Amino acid sequence: MLQFIKSLSRDERGVSALEYAVLAGIVVVAVVAVGAMFSPALVGVFQNLINQVTAAA
Repeated sequence: MLQFIKSLSRDERGVSALEYAVLAGIVVVAVVAVGAMFSPALVGVFQNLINQVTAAA
């Protein structure tokens, strides 16, 4: 059993997957934060666009 635990501690195959998962989590948090920060501005831009399209039609 001790040999198995030692072999697991030296195995680095799953480290890359863990690093990618952490990086993906950071990217998701950053995208959500930026989206929350610019949300009111984006609503105004799209509302203006909808009003212009409606007026042109």
